[in-house]
Amino acid sequence: MAADTPAGTPATAAGGQRAATTRTTGITTVPTPAGDARVTWHPAPDPRLVLALGHGAGGGIEARDLRALAAALPARGITVALVEQPWRVAGKKLAPAPKTLDAAWTALRPALAAPGRPVVAGGRSAGARVACRTARTLGARAVLALAFPLHPPGRPEKSRAEELTGAGVPVLVVQGTRDPFGRPEEFPPGTELAAVPGGDHGFAVPKKAEVPQERALGLLTEAVAGWLDRLPEGLPAAP
Repeated sequence: MAADTPAGTPATAAGGQRAATTRTTGITTVPTPAGDARVTWHPAPDPRLVLALGHGAGGGIEARDLRALAAALPARGITVALVEQPWRVAGKKLAPAPKTLDAAWTALRPALAAPGRPVVAGGRSAGARVACRTARTLGARAVLALAFPLHPPGRPEKSRAEELTGAGVPVLVVQGTRDPFGRPEEFPPGTELAAVPGGDHGFAVPKKAEVPQERALGLLTEAVAGWLDRLPEGLPAAP
């Protein structure tokens, strides 16, 4: 598969360690300092970008927003790589500390770069925070932050805005208007943001919402596709 790492191709783990990368159909297993991560590829026929998306702390790559993007973007020339952190691969219920999440994510760099296309990092919720914190180390050209948890519910004083502003690369936030972890209007001035009407933290909308669920996800994928289309050609990777 064009977007996958060929079977037996070495991957570099943190610290320069060389280890074999194994593959089943459409899936790459990548060794990291925290254990094996798993990348499920949704390849574009002629990709111009790789969009790597991580999951949140309370779920996996089956999240509705991640599935919607994986279904819609390959036709737009974007290969989507859905990444399962080692703790999920191992069947654990609780995510580890941020330092461990970040180390596992950055160890994916050789596998994500293998298709030979620029990489945009992203994720939902806790995965968005990881992508922001590690953009430079991963060599990401930009960051897609889905349902960014700007603050714990009901605790706006506990802002995580510095993770967004400190990413060092262009960032798009996609946020539901009912997200208790931060509504669109709570984000810092200058944040590039796309709002999903009626969406909660998982981009679910009420049954009687003015914008139905399918259309809400359509707005999400359209916003992301448009933003990716507008990223400058030859945008330099983060140092």
